[in-house]
Amino acid sequence: MQISSVSRRAFLAAAGALPFALKTSLGARAVPVGIELYSVRDQLTKDLTGTVRAVARLGYQTVEFYSPYFSWTPQQATEVRTLLDDLGIQCPSTHNGAQAFSGDGLQKAIELNRILGSQYLIMASPPRGTSGVDGWKRAADLLNASAETLKSAGMMSGYHNHQTEWRPVEGQRPMDILASNTSQDVVLQFDVGTCMEAGADPIAWINAHPGRTRSMHCKDWSPSAGYAVLFGEGVSPWAQIFAAAESVGGIEYYLIEQEEGPVEEQLLRAEQCLANWKEMRG
Repeated sequence: MQISSVSRRAFLAAAGALPFALKTSLGARAVPVGIELYSVRDQLTKDLTGTVRAVARLGYQTVEFYSPYFSWTPQQATEVRTLLDDLGIQCPSTHNGAQAFSGDGLQKAIELNRILGSQYLIMASPPRGTSGVDGWKRAADLLNASAETLKSAGMMSGYHNHQTEWRPVEGQRPMDILASNTSQDVVLQFDVGTCMEAGADPIAWINAHPGRTRSMHCKDWSPSAGYAVLFGEGVSPWAQIFAAAESVGGIEYYLIEQEEGPVEEQLLRAEQCLANWKEMRG
């Protein structure tokens, strides 16, 4: 799949970019960087093989498939695993709907993720109708129960935050409810951009939950461009975030996510985000 030579959008020239002079030497830890494939969702839907090959050519070391993978057959998962192995990249986690965390759905998720080589089943959003403190505690219970089942398969469950989880309900933030009511066997996959938009402190969050930020969505945000801003060109304090993730959070891999912009530029933006990553990390 060829990446078109589309010019960078005009708004990027005015985006509130972090100075890349704020480089960090933390790259010595060599934490792998991958991509959440939702970033290239339209191309992925049209040509999964070509799109995965394209992101591998760009230099991404891991990929994270999102919920449509759940409709695959074991044979399809096997073909994707062969593709990943041929490209020398991995899929350490997948994003899943709540149906993948109990009953037959959990068994199917285990089968597909075992084939893919994924260790972490991440809940991408809470069960439908979740509200109030009790509702979020029930979500935590579901994560704990699935974590117990997943242990025997050598896997772990996890939760991925969005904006909602930072907004208090009945005086408590859902993220705090989830963190305090789930075991250490439940990963708290950290989405930086939504945390920033909600006005929460990403560094304080990581430091308050040692060892639970095993993966991170490196999605940026800015007041002017929102989620259309590229990684490293928004307001997120990346150097400090990486320092916390690597010294306290237990980070195992990073996932770049860039979710807004023209469809035809999705791979181009993925390429520029990775270039910004390399510029920042050295």
